[in-house]
Amino acid sequence: MRSHAATKGPLIMRARFGRYVVCCLAAAALAATASAQTRYTTVVIDPGHGGFDRGGIPGQRVPEKMMTLDVSLRLKPLLEKAGYRVVMTRDTDVFVPLGTRAAIANSYPNAIFVCVHFNSATRSGANGIETYFYSTESAPLAASIHSALVGGAPSENRGVRRRGYFVLRRTTIPAVLIECGFLTNPTEAQYAQSSEYRQKLAQEIARGILNRPALATRTAYTNRSSRVDVGLQPFLDQRFMRESGTKHRRHKTSTTKKSPSTEKKKVSSEEQ
Repeated sequence: MRSHAATKGPLIMRARFGRYVVCCLAAAALAATASAQTRYTTVVIDPGHGGFDRGGIPGQRVPEKMMTLDVSLRLKPLLEKAGYRVVMTRDTDVFVPLGTRAAIANSYPNAIFVCVHFNSATRSGANGIETYFYSTESAPLAASIHSALVGGAPSENRGVRRRGYFVLRRTTIPAVLIECGFLTNPTEAQYAQSSEYRQKLAQEIARGILNRPALATRTAYTNRSSRVDVGLQPFLDQRFMRESGTKHRRHKTSTTKKSPSTEKKKVSSEEQ
């Protein structure tokens, strides 16, 4: 007859092996879930402005709404050719409210959101390309697109910046906003009016999307986290900063002192 100790050993080994198998299966399931969460098959392209919203600043000669639409329409077939499903928030000269743009993006959980803009300033010498993000998970995408753009365009590198624009705050997917140069700068405005240059911008944006690193999965604290990774790109956290002279950062000041209860901060439509 086999002793109790002799039969106990194999039972313990089988139990340990069973737990090992369960742990392996759980790890595989978690890896599959993480992979599914970072497998983005759709790109939502958002051409800035449109319709009665011309974009830019008063007196600006080159209409931003048409430049953003043209670059976006050129970007669409490039991404489709690469195998992405592409959704446009607008594909004609119409006005789409910011809330609707964010809602369109949020209806595609396996998507990334790319908002295309051009910059403007009262100072004609202002120039360069800059890329914005808000959620931490969007930082790698912003860095990748920005790197491709500044590498392929003859414009100054104004860096990757973190700021709480409406369409970046309200989207639940990785989202970036690109400023493809200043239409109030004579040189960059001339570039933008060239169809070859707009095609080049679209190609570089597509390259940045295709070359993006793996995106982090979203957590409950993503938008509040200060931990960001923008690669080797210049980075400024502008959530609590003001920069005078540019389109999205104009604030009027007054010498009249107002009480805290009556003073209201004026912000542009993109920041509301």
